[in-house]
Amino acid sequence: MKRRNKFEHNDIVILIDTGERVTINKSCYVAKMKKYTYTVKENPKMFYFEEEMKEFN
Repeated sequence: MKRRNKFEHNDIVILIDTGERVTINKSCYVAKMKKYTYTVKENPKMFYFEEEMKEFN
C-alpha cells in the first residue's frame, strides 16, 4: 500500500515559518479538507499541515 501522507511518526522536519526543527508525534487525515495534519513532540497542543513543513536533510 502506498503511503499518502508525506511524513511519519518520529520523522524530523523543519517548520517553514520559524525554521525550527521538530519531531512528528502523530498524523491525522482530515477528510473534509482532504489534508493531513501533524502534531509535534515539542509542542503537542499545536497541529500543522504538510505545506507548513519541509523535510530535514
